[in-house]
Amino acid sequence: MDIKVLGTGCTKCNNLLKVTTEAVNELGIDATITKVEDFPKIMEFGVMTTPALVVDGKVILKGSVPKLDELKGLLNQ
Repeated sequence: MDIKVLGTGCTKCNNLLKVTTEAVNELGIDATITKVEDFPKIMEFGVMTTPALVVDGKVILKGSVPKLDELKGLLNQ
């Protein structure tokens, strides 16, 4: 699984990275997590509000940081 956390380095963006890493570890998912901070690259995903989460090329979350259990549910879909 390829996971990208899109964000410029704000507190919410860093929190999404942390929660995503926790969720992947708890679920035992084989995933590569990358933080994308370059604004032009973020725009390539059509995202106007950060943080955002991209899984295997699809934006599944934008503009918020979910609770750990909510994120685990999203990743299990």
